[in-house]
Formats: sequence, structure tokens, C-alpha cells
Amino acid sequence: MSLAPALFENVAGDIGVSFEFFPPKTEKMEQTLWESIQTLAPLSPRFVSVTYGAGGSTRERTHATVARIARETPLSAAAHLTCVEATKDEIDEIARAYWDAGVRHIVALRGDPPVAGEAFKPHPEGYANAAKLVAGLKAIAPFEISVAAYPECHPDSRNRAADLDNLWRKIDAGADRAITQFFFSPDCFFRFRDQAAAMGIDAEIVPGILPVSNVAQTRKFAGLCGAEIPAWMDNLFEGLDDLPAARQLVSATVAAELCGRLYQGGVRNFHFYTLNRAELSYAICHLLGLRPKAAEITEQAA
Repeated sequence: MSLAPALFENVAGDIGVSFEFFPPKTEKMEQTLWESIQTLAPLSPRFVSVTYGAGGSTRERTHATVARIARETPLSAAAHLTCVEATKDEIDEIARAYWDAGVRHIVALRGDPPVAGEAFKPHPEGYANAAKLVAGLKAIAPFEISVAAYPECHPDSRNRAADLDNLWRKIDAGADRAITQFFFSPDCFFRFRDQAAAMGIDAEIVPGILPVSNVAQTRKFAGLCGAEIPAWMDNLFEGLDDLPAARQLVSATVAAELCGRLYQGGVRNFHFYTLNRAELSYAICHLLGLRPKAAEITEQAA
């Protein structure tokens, strides 16, 4: 009787990874962020990205964090930029400031309304959507540009076809890759990848992985972006609210299995939503065979 190989038996470390952070609000949060960057940097990520709050609420902090990564580390830093509540001139000015700071990669997004639950309304003098933003950024400088993709369909899309058409327009405008919203079913990603390919979308589609460290927070995120948390996963976290260590082990198991199955399906690039914590993302990368290179953070950033 032949047994199927173990989930991580044939991993070869032949993966590329990227990590997403958010700009810190306090000195303590900044310390946590930089400790996470120092932990993950030896894995030689393709890039690290820094998010941009709803309505541009973290504009200055995002810029400061990205600029510091670009200035003090050898990592390739990508800045998130959205269309919300800003004119084209304002957004173009921010993009030029990033270019002048040495930032060559933008994650171009439509963005969320400043008030949760409200419908998105483009600024009358702004970019109407992410595809227009991509075209505008490419006109400013030869940025590398990543955009968002939604395996379970964006909540504002009429249907799957409209959602895929929107992705096609972003790629056609000049985007280099799409990074998906998080999901918890490998089949969901594979189905989406096949549908995109059938439409002629030939850009790289990178799965976005969210290791669940906070179940309530994840439920909130999922509600905003249209991701489904399956019932079996909800059940796994029941009774663990006051047991953080056990919760972390369960979280790592769930995310690792998802990544292992994606790897078996041919995926070789992964984007991790770290929530500014390194441990879970690092552990999953290790399970996939990725090992640290020489330390890559300069003494300045320590």
C-alpha cells in the first residue's frame, strides 16, 4: 500500500514571499513593527508593503514608514496608494514624493470609504477607480505596480464577470501583478486563477495569506471584503479566546495547510498579511522550505 506524501514532504524552498505591514500609531507599535521587519528580512522577501488607511487617514505615517524602510534597509518597499478623497494632483504629488524617496513599487487600490458601510464615491477631481489610478501612476514614472484581486468577488461588484473584467482593466492599464484578498479555501484560489487565465489575464496572481491571530478581527475584515470564513474554521477557534498560545498553534496549522495545498497546486509566490507580527508568517515560510539568508537589516534600523 503506497501512502500519499506528507503535506510538506516535497517542498523545496523554491518560493518567493512578500509581507504586508501597517503604519504604527504609537512608539510601542513602531518597535513591534521594526522587530517584525528584522525577523522577516533574512527570508529575502521580494518586497514588503505598507498599507494606507481608509480615506487617506494614514497618509503621513504610511509615507514615513515606507521611506524609512527604503532608507535604512535593503528591502524593496512598496507603498499602498488609494483614490479616496483626494484629487489627481494630490495623488500625483504623493507618487512623485515616493519616487524621489527611492520607492519604485506602488500597490494601487481604489480604497475603502472613510466611513465603513458607505458607498464609494470618487472625488470629482480624482481618479475614478484603480484602473485609472494605475494609468496615472504609469504616466508619472515607470513604477512597478501591484493591484488587488478578489477570489470570492468584491462586495461592490455586480457579479464574477464584472469583477474579473475590472481586474483585466487594471492589468491592461499597466499593473504588473495582482495580489488577492485573503481566503481560506485553496479551491477558491485555483478556480479564480483559472477563470482569470480563461479571460486572457496573464499577469502574476499572488495569493494573499492571512494567518488568523485574532478571530473577531478576522471576522470584521472578512465582512468588509466579502471573504467567507467556513464553519469548520469558526469551530476550530471556539473556546480559545483566553488561550492565546493555543490559538496561535491552531492559526499556524490552518494557514500552513492552506499554503501547503497551494504549493501542491503549483503556487510559488505568497503574500502574507502580517498584522505587524512576524511569528506566524515566519513559521509558515519555514514549513514551505524557506530558510533565512544572511542578516539583511542594517545597524541603522536596529
